[in-house]
Amino acid sequence: MNLTYEMIHDENIECCRDLCNELMAFQKSKSYIKPELFDNMNFDTRMIPSIKRALYNYTVVVKDDDKIVGYVYSNISPKETYSNEFATFFDPSSVSKKNAGCLSQFYIKEEYRQYGVGSILFDMSMMWLKQFDDVEDYFIFVSNGNHNALEFYKRKGFFVSHDILDGFITVLRNSEK
Repeated sequence: MNLTYEMIHDENIECCRDLCNELMAFQKSKSYIKPELFDNMNFDTRMIPSIKRALYNYTVVVKDDDKIVGYVYSNISPKETYSNEFATFFDPSSVSKKNAGCLSQFYIKEEYRQYGVGSILFDMSMMWLKQFDDVEDYFIFVSNGNHNALEFYKRKGFFVSHDILDGFITVLRNSEK
């Protein structure tokens, strides 16, 4: 393995298309509550709109030589962004500043898990998120059935805040207050 980590600018996000679509299929395969909600989730319906709505975006890909084997996508967005036609992800009045940070998408191909790649990507994402003075609240949304991800984020200091969509998504939170 020859792993490298590379930040991707928004205009080059297309390189994440296949992995984003793999992430949606993976989440559906784990889901036991409303798996059909994933039927319309893909790169074009999840990642592209999120990038466009966010104030700032941060994407890092992991490559094994030239092959992309994982990525993390985080953003800073106005807190009102998280109340939309799909769901209200958290009560905006519970967020102390006008913007919220979100580790939005995180996926590593299965054969590359357990090598510390996830911790490196997570740490890079958190370092980026915490550089913004106008953000104190950080969120991660974990789909039902993805117990490994839920436990990973809890070990990293996030706590379960609440569930939305009848348990379809678990909202994790970490605040810098």
